[in-house]
Amino acid sequence: MKTIALTISLTLLLTACGPLSLYYQEGETVSQMQSETTGCQVQSLKDAPVANQVRQGAPTYWPGRTYCDGRGRCHRTGGWWQPGQIYTVDVNKGLRNKLEAQCMAQKGYRPVSLPPCKQGVKSRVAALPTTQLPPLSTDSCFVKFDNGTFQIITPGQAG
Repeated sequence: MKTIALTISLTLLLTACGPLSLYYQEGETVSQMQSETTGCQVQSLKDAPVANQVRQGAPTYWPGRTYCDGRGRCHRTGGWWQPGQIYTVDVNKGLRNKLEAQCMAQKGYRPVSLPPCKQGVKSRVAALPTTQLPPLSTDSCFVKFDNGTFQIITPGQAG
């Protein structure tokens, strides 16, 4: 259970200023959604494990320069190659994400992304963490709390 809370807390921490991305099914509890998400993440990791490959970008050639003095005598410096940047790619990441999304879709969830609420919206409602996923509209937004929980707010709806 600590792993689920840590995963959700880290996700919210990383998205504190940006949107809240989560799997959504109206009426489902947040704890059930988090449990289902973790289960699908674990299964997708088993089906498409991390497969890092070290790669190197293309090298760049820097041609030499020509320098001339006042008497018209010129000399040229040699060019040189700069090696390409070395980086790591998890070649299964895309597949793993697709498997996770399919797993959640089979459980009735769809991915949603909510923007942070503006101060004027936050100040009009009581600060209560969401425990059950409410109906959403195009005006829905979220508030993140310091303890890692969040509140989904839909202006114009009670509660």
